[in-house]
Formats: sequence, structure tokens, C-alpha cells
Amino acid sequence: MSGTNPADSRPLSPHLGIWRYHATMFASITHRFTGIGLYFGTFLIAAWLIGLASGPETYDIIESVIASIPGQVILFAWTVAVLFHFATGIRFLLWDGPHIGFDPKTASAVSIFLYAFAVLGSVAIWAAVLWL
Repeated sequence: MSGTNPADSRPLSPHLGIWRYHATMFASITHRFTGIGLYFGTFLIAAWLIGLASGPETYDIIESVIASIPGQVILFAWTVAVLFHFATGIRFLLWDGPHIGFDPKTASAVSIFLYAFAVLGSVAIWAAVLWL
């Protein structure tokens, strides 16, 4: 052996160089990120529940954090993540089970719809909550 590794001379997988970006790919990646984000949002809800059970002083602290502008932005983003993750979960169930909407044009259109559904649904939920 000459000391060189034959694996070093092999080309890398071309998927990064030739893959065309599309809405379905972005929706799949966003599904994964929203799943991660749901964990952190759930910690906020759990902190709110613990504050509620711990007494008025602790609840006031948690409520002031949640009622602040950054807290409201985080809760809005969490609402978007919940709706998006829920809708893409249904999309994956339809793809895996009866294979509905798996052709590229339909999959791209549904992926764009999922983003609109998540954002507009969150705006509608927050508008209803603020209106009431």
C-alpha cells in the first residue's frame, strides 16, 4: 500500500450539488424544525402550569414573562409550529397510507398550502383570543 486511502479518491454523493430545491423539501425540513420547537414551547406551557400550581407569587412571575412582547412572539411562533406540524403530520399519513397527493405538482401545492394554513390559522386563533 502506498499509504493513501482508496476511499479518499471516491467522489462524494452528488445529492447536494444536483438537488433542485422545492416546496416539498422545505416543508419536510420545516416539519422537523417545528417538531423540535414544540418541545421548547411545551416547556413554557409546563412552566405556566407549575407557576399556576405553586401559588400567586410564582404565577405572577411566569405570567409577566409570557405576557411580555418576547413571550407573546414565542407563543405565536409556537402556535404556528403546532399548526404546521399537525398539518404536515396529516400529509405524511396520507402519503404513507393510501398514497394520496404524492405526485410532484400536488405535493408542492399542498406544501405551499401548509405554510399558509399555519400562518393564517395562527393569526385567526390569536385574533379570536384577543377579540374575546
